[in-house]
Amino acid sequence: MAYTRKAFIQKAGLGLLAGSTFSSINPLIADKPAASERLKFGMASYTLRKFTLDEVIAITQKLGLKHLALKDMHLPMDCPAEMLKTMTEKVRSAGIDLYGGGVIYMKTEEEVNKAFAYAANAGFKMIIGAPSHTLLNLVDQKVKETNIMLAIHNHGPGDEVYPSPESVYEKIKGLDKRIGLCIDIGHTQRIGQDPAKMAAKFADRLYDIHIKDVTGSTGKDTPLEIGRGVIDIPAFLKTLNKIKYQGIVSLEYEKDANDPIPGASESIGYLKGVMRMV
Repeated sequence: MAYTRKAFIQKAGLGLLAGSTFSSINPLIADKPAASERLKFGMASYTLRKFTLDEVIAITQKLGLKHLALKDMHLPMDCPAEMLKTMTEKVRSAGIDLYGGGVIYMKTEEEVNKAFAYAANAGFKMIIGAPSHTLLNLVDQKVKETNIMLAIHNHGPGDEVYPSPESVYEKIKGLDKRIGLCIDIGHTQRIGQDPAKMAAKFADRLYDIHIKDVTGSTGKDTPLEIGRGVIDIPAFLKTLNKIKYQGIVSLEYEKDANDPIPGASESIGYLKGVMRMV
């Protein structure tokens, strides 16, 4: 059964959610998850690209999220190893699982080596990345050497390297099992594909998710608060439960870069409300 946003809000008793301030809806977000909730929600720090690392930590905590993947504006790739250690310890000492970094683009052998050294020094379990096709054998070798997973991110219309989840899968299906997909459901929708069907189809290699919503199913469409767009979020979350997805579902809220907190709060509130229904 698909739910419209209006029907969901009415049924879940969240009629004030859309108009609430960040501080007023935060208690809802921080509620103890329902017994049926199997998914782990996190933050892709590109959401907070105009904020400092300290602010990213504080906002992630305020949103009731315990998992974080950092973009390099928050954890620069050219940081000395000791500085990386200090910065990552700050995140982890705040009770946040710093599970990965990205999206990291790799267009040369040097960039592949740099990305895996960076991930190792930061203690990442996973790189969310986009290596050039010609570098996949080297990436395969680095994954085997370091035991760091790689989740390749699709970027939708206009991306000639990995536009769709299928374009990723076809390139990595013969490689080490620790190389898989980070499905960005917004870019997947914008290329005209159903994110739920793609998650089910490639479940065996689905290691990370960037969750968002978009205004439509074309390359011209744009991101907005989760639940306000065209993606069937309840169907997508039900699919993740059905396939027993074990990774993180990270919010990547790309709208309102200078003031993302209200929209990010609404999005997380909507996701957690849906999880009490699916």
